[in-house]
Amino acid sequence: MPKHPKIYLKLFTATFGLSAFTFGGGFVIIPLMRKKFVEQLKWIDEQEMMDLTAIAQSSPGAIAVNASILIGYRVAGILGALITVIGTVLPPLIILSIISMFYTAFRDNYIVNLVMKGMQAGVGAVICDVVLTLGGNIVKLHRCLPIIMMGATFIAVYFLNINIILIIFICGFIGAMDVLWQKRRKKGERQ
Repeated sequence: MPKHPKIYLKLFTATFGLSAFTFGGGFVIIPLMRKKFVEQLKWIDEQEMMDLTAIAQSSPGAIAVNASILIGYRVAGILGALITVIGTVLPPLIILSIISMFYTAFRDNYIVNLVMKGMQAGVGAVICDVVLTLGGNIVKLHRCLPIIMMGATFIAVYFLNINIILIIFICGFIGAMDVLWQKRRKKGERQ
């Protein structure tokens, strides 16, 4: 794990920049984190990013903060996690503090409302990109179970209104059993 002071500065500036210029929540920042930490900096690989995203999404709290904690910890330990959290939380804190001082002017401003509507369209496009990119990576694994689980999860949530917490536990159990089965199978092949 790199411990050079420039790593900490790079972690802070990367997460601060991503958080400052990302509107729409965690699902929007995840592909940007992937681009920054996987493609540009090459500090983590694609599979690790998918795993970190799954953990961040299933953990309580904001996905962006959870993902930044996991990435910071993976890259530079506990101090890295602390630095990435500060870098992720600071921009929204500053922006919301400024907006709250001028709330009524923003709330009633026609131009600001139009800009926000435009941002909603952009957020929708970024979320579609996340689904296609991460879903495409799962399809590349050439395994049926993750694809079946994605479809079943969608049906369970959207059509059957099953509680998402129950679905997370069930998917976690199925995933754990699949990992154990894969390990046993590989161990059997080696013998």
